[in-house]
Amino acid sequence: MARHQVPGLLDRLGTLWREFVAPQGGSALAHLDPDLPDEQLLHLREQMQACLDARGGDVSARTRAAALGHVYLGLSELGRRRFLTLMATEFSPDRDVVDRAIAELEAADDAEREQAAFHVYQALQPPRINLLKQFNILPDGVKFLVDMRAELLKFRSGHPELDGLERDLMEILTGWFDIGFLELRRITWDTSPAAVLEKIISYEAVHEIRSWDDLKNRLDSDRRLYGFFHPRMPDEPLIFVQVALLNGIADNVHDLLDVNAPVGDPALADTAVFYSISNAQKGLSGISFGNFLIKKVVSTLSAEFPSLKAFATLSPLPGFRVWLEQQVEKDGDDLLLPAETKAVTALVRRKGNGARPPALGLFGRLLSAELWQSDKDTAEVMRPILLRLATIYLVSARRFPEKGNVPVAIDPVAHFHLSNGARIERLNWMGDRSERGIRQSAGLMVNYLYRLQDIEKNHEGYSSRGTAALSSALKGWLKG
Repeated sequence: MARHQVPGLLDRLGTLWREFVAPQGGSALAHLDPDLPDEQLLHLREQMQACLDARGGDVSARTRAAALGHVYLGLSELGRRRFLTLMATEFSPDRDVVDRAIAELEAADDAEREQAAFHVYQALQPPRINLLKQFNILPDGVKFLVDMRAELLKFRSGHPELDGLERDLMEILTGWFDIGFLELRRITWDTSPAAVLEKIISYEAVHEIRSWDDLKNRLDSDRRLYGFFHPRMPDEPLIFVQVALLNGIADNVHDLLDVNAPVGDPALADTAVFYSISNAQKGLSGISFGNFLIKKVVSTLSAEFPSLKAFATLSPLPGFRVWLEQQVEKDGDDLLLPAETKAVTALVRRKGNGARPPALGLFGRLLSAELWQSDKDTAEVMRPILLRLATIYLVSARRFPEKGNVPVAIDPVAHFHLSNGARIERLNWMGDRSERGIRQSAGLMVNYLYRLQDIEKNHEGYSSRGTAALSSALKGWLKG
């Protein structure tokens, strides 16, 4: 079936919050143009200031917040960006107040210094933080702010004036979504609400769920699906993981997702394979739940199935193909070892094409060929080359984050698992033969192994030096 779409909460709240908006409330805002032209910004600023003034008690505060939120929901994308820009620029810290507080601190003696420092702290708190927190008193107000941040992240590119507002909102959400507030919940076919099942279909980001039968297969007795939930968003998964209970580590995703495959006995399984981890809320990007999710699920599965001896993933390499094409463009056939060059040259000649190689070289020609993976001879030559280069990619392709001086993997999935203490265990040739798998990962998939006794050591090596723990089999590819 087509990818399922769940109505956005930013639209649904328009009806839910209407009952809180007084009939006469915000009359100046009742007929705003969706694009929010300049001449209407003054009325909006007055409404925001009224929310901050907080006159009239809790009921009035809720009415004003609902009116302001209702305005936001009725705007176009351009109007929402202008709304957020107004909040970011007009309700930032007052520079004069900050300067006076700093001067007070510099002049303070020891007895006055702590109080003066507190005044600096107060002066630096932008009024927009209190404006954002106003939405927390509304039904689904937390989800409203999560989705608002998702839009902020989208708008922020090319609009640095929004950076401060985005940071403020992230700080608020980081506090509200502390791991101590989250609940791990198993999602099942029989007991989970239909609304949650629909959202699993919609939010699945790794292997598209194509039908209700597909979803039911992923929730069968030899499968587990767990998600983290927040009490203020009880029907909205924050992040969820899909697990297969098997004998041995899976080497391809097609067998795992085969709806006609026989159902295994989970009590006899010795391996739990995490084959999909999806962040469901774009507005919580940068707030880490994944490492806690894996640890919690490992603990839960270990208690339920004492026979489990290994915990591993079957993961894509979503950045590999882009990185590989960049290397080919830069180095051409110089990427290849002598034996690989010989094999590629012989293959091209055998296929009846003896022309001079293009700028990207013979290997680049093979890689760019349509359906190269379906030709047996081509795939046989490409296999050792791609496995070797993929190992180099996982071990050596690094970048420096904005904060910190330790290089991290450029592949986001590799970074996630390496930072959580996993070891790169095995590369699987044609583990994902789908169009997306070929386009992103050249068909390869990787097993990351979580050995409980090595997690801390592996995490320390990666976080302090950027070093990836590697199995002996993959070390052999590097030697080659």
